[in-house]
Amino acid sequence: MDQNIAPTDSVTARIHALCEGEDDAIAKMATIACELYHAYDRFDWVGFYRVTAPGLLKIGPYQGGHGCLVIPFARGVCGAAAREGRTQLVPDVDAFPGHIACSSSTRSEIVVPVFDAEGRLIAVLDIDSNRPDAFTKDDQAMLERLMADIFARPAA
Repeated sequence: MDQNIAPTDSVTARIHALCEGEDDAIAKMATIACELYHAYDRFDWVGFYRVTAPGLLKIGPYQGGHGCLVIPFARGVCGAAAREGRTQLVPDVDAFPGHIACSSSTRSEIVVPVFDAEGRLIAVLDIDSNRPDAFTKDDQAMLERLMADIFARPAA
């Protein structure tokens, strides 16, 4: 099932269905990490880093090997996404200044900021791949839309 735009519609539909009516952000993060990790073979690590203090991210729900426990906004791809409030699409992590190698096998990465209904940054979604240039602009658009749909809309 490993296509660059795998079963995007069915994956996002399943995530929406599983998260419908859920107001706990951690539960939604765990569900999303699990679903994305198992849907795409090129996604070798999928997880969230939560904003737990000003300028600080801490590991949240994830799938894959161990992640870094704490990442300051000043460091790495996750820190850049949090600091700038915009997605970081990195085809070659070795070329990213200040990349934090939580896993030595990671070759490319995409990190999407996650905002709540009030527009506050609550986390970043971090996806790593052991393949270079594994992520596309279509992936970016899908993930940004998914994060907005699940986290930035007021609970019903």
